[in-house]
Amino acid sequence: MSIHLDRTVTQNFDEAIGREWLDTNGIGGWAGATISNGHTRRYHGLLVAATHPPVGRMVLLSKLEETLVRDGARLELGTNVYPGAVHPQGYRYLAAYTQDFSPLFTYEAGAIVLQKRVVAIHGENTTVIQYKVIEAPADFQLELRPFVAGREYHSLTQANADINRESQLSGDVWSYQPYAQVPALYMLVPGARFVAQADWYYNFEYLREKERGLDFHEDLFTPGIFTISLQAGAQLTLIVSTENPNGRNADNLLAGERARRKNLLTALPIADDLTRALSLAADQFVVRRGADLKTIIAGYHWFTDWGRDTMIALPGLTLVTRRYDDAKKILRVFAENIDQGMLPNRFPEAGEQPEYNTVDATLWFFVAAYKYFRYSQDKVFLKETLLPAMADILDWHQRGTRYGIHMESDGLLAAGNPDIQLTWMDAKIGDWVVTPRNGKAVEINALWYNALAIYARLLQTVGRNKKAQIYQALAEKVVQRFAQVFWNPQGGYLFDVVDGEKSDGAIRPNQILALSLPFPLLGRNRARQVLKTIEDHLLTPVGLRSLSPQDPDYHPTYEGSPFLRDSAYHQGTVWAWLLGPYLTALVRVRGKTGQKQGLKLLQAVRNHLAEAGIGQISEIFDGDAPHTPRGCIAQAWSVAEIGRAYLEDLLHEGPSETITPLTKSRHC
Repeated sequence: MSIHLDRTVTQNFDEAIGREWLDTNGIGGWAGATISNGHTRRYHGLLVAATHPPVGRMVLLSKLEETLVRDGARLELGTNVYPGAVHPQGYRYLAAYTQDFSPLFTYEAGAIVLQKRVVAIHGENTTVIQYKVIEAPADFQLELRPFVAGREYHSLTQANADINRESQLSGDVWSYQPYAQVPALYMLVPGARFVAQADWYYNFEYLREKERGLDFHEDLFTPGIFTISLQAGAQLTLIVSTENPNGRNADNLLAGERARRKNLLTALPIADDLTRALSLAADQFVVRRGADLKTIIAGYHWFTDWGRDTMIALPGLTLVTRRYDDAKKILRVFAENIDQGMLPNRFPEAGEQPEYNTVDATLWFFVAAYKYFRYSQDKVFLKETLLPAMADILDWHQRGTRYGIHMESDGLLAAGNPDIQLTWMDAKIGDWVVTPRNGKAVEINALWYNALAIYARLLQTVGRNKKAQIYQALAEKVVQRFAQVFWNPQGGYLFDVVDGEKSDGAIRPNQILALSLPFPLLGRNRARQVLKTIEDHLLTPVGLRSLSPQDPDYHPTYEGSPFLRDSAYHQGTVWAWLLGPYLTALVRVRGKTGQKQGLKLLQAVRNHLAEAGIGQISEIFDGDAPHTPRGCIAQAWSVAEIGRAYLEDLLHEGPSETITPLTKSRHC
């Protein structure tokens, strides 16, 4: 699926500065900016390197400003926002932006037509930039001015006297180390002449940071200018890297990366435009952790790998796309880090011990592992790794583990206290838990039932029938009690949380998991009622609201300071990932009619691929129309769950093994 934006978008400043491109390198780093190539975030850069994959991210090369020089005229292709001014205004020369396998910019400046392609090379901190002169009436000079940040990616640089003002040129390889503690930056610019012109440029203004209530001004350092003569038909391909590129062929690097990405598409069970687009989007999140294991980046630009996001996203990123080896490596890295029966919630960026403050990440592990086995039929991994991990988890949960997580006498799972946020609705401001859900949460118990049922089913698969019967009986106890505890007879939907005698009747999307997980908990009649409640209160074209607009705590927009944004995060904000469970439930409840409704609903997702993060799906959207994209421009579980539901439920391209259907006689 090639996404093409013409000059009506690219030469409109508000549009060009509002849409972003991203190209990641498979180890946690990336290249990315707006399509105008003006920066609006501290996270934008041509080489954002992961110095300790997948973390240790540093913005090294922030920008590479291009200027075309011909007959004394200087045509600047860059775009920068300063206080009260935009200079230069190179977006006016941007005739088109195209994203096929990577970002492609087409400039028309005077009589010169110049194309630029940017590609992050998989497995290394390297960006390749290729220029092709499509048309030119005569020779001209291309000037390239590098702007260096040399900083940790969450921070900003201010002009200082500590920066190194000297760079080195050896043959065609230029090298520069801005600070002693920062990796050296290398550039291979074949045939170019470099002239040192060390200087600071002040007060670059980052509009998205300003909107988010954060510091938004940065100073960038430029060591000098590269100049090369070009003519019609010429091609210049350069390498930007943390490793010396001497002797490497930039065109071969680019061709190899293109071939790798095209090869991803050959394994797809169906190759329509949406599947191809979502597969390439999925590839951006699967990254290396350590020497030979894999993990999933939760979202770009500021998230790393989180347990909950990884387990939810794994089927849609690696199984429906037939990347079974990657799925296995991801499951292994998390299985090896289980502690007291819990999966890590997060691997800290500074290399500290993992954090375990989550109740649902561990339960989602069962769903991811079950789906992995259904797709791969890998019995060896099931016996040696997955089943022992599951046994340990269930043992700890039955007797109790951290944060009050324990199975109660009725078989249901309770967790937390008023000061701890353990579910996916985890916003916390100081000591204020915005969405306190301690006690028995509806989706946690849907996941708990599935963990028990999945373990029983997999034990049967390996012939351990006696133990399977024990866990199947416990699962049946849970589903019967679930019916008694969570059904709201007055509202015709499921309570969100039950804590002792208190039942929270807020209409939230968490109840959809009782319909969409591999083993549903509702019979057909009640499933219809829940689905209608979801549609009446929460459904939007791009996902489900996190709270009904009729609730007094509903927040229609997600914007402003960190306090205001966190206050709205799970209080009405639309989450794209929830579209996946909704689509699954839609097909389960309404069959072919639901399938048709789902396919029609995805048109808004197709449109969204050309806005915000080009080729990606955003993390969240405003609760009220027009549902402005917010948060991360690229979110793993947004891409994954929509891709999974599209292939598995709407196109029926999942494993042939059936799962528990909805029935008239189900316990609720």
